[in-house]
Amino acid sequence: MGRIMGIDVGQKRVGLAVTDPLRIISTGLDTVPANQVFNYISEYVRKEKVDIFVVGSPVTMSNHPSGASKYVDPFVRKLKKMFGQIPVKLADERYTSSLAKQVIIDSGIGKKARRDKARVDKISAVIILQSFLDQENL
Repeated sequence: MGRIMGIDVGQKRVGLAVTDPLRIISTGLDTVPANQVFNYISEYVRKEKVDIFVVGSPVTMSNHPSGASKYVDPFVRKLKKMFGQIPVKLADERYTSSLAKQVIIDSGIGKKARRDKARVDKISAVIILQSFLDQENL
């Protein structure tokens, strides 16, 4: 059984998370500059079996695509083109940044470290992926 990779797409950075091989828990993998993310994913997929990509889908409270869709939609198209054999699932990413910030605060990390936006992106990817796992009951 391969891993599932969670992806939080941003304009500047992309947060990545993966499951353990048994798909029980989501763990933060890395935060990568947006212009390097496909090279990073390609290298990861060469080393580890990935069965599914889960990409955070930005939607508004009224379930319409948000402004961030202009970054996510082309990302998903390129992901499908490059890794056509690996299914891409979309997962609601509402509130993930807020939840990630709260997780960081609750963890007791100092104020200076809390300003690290890369940390927020990686934790957001973990939350997106863990929510997907909880809903899908894989």
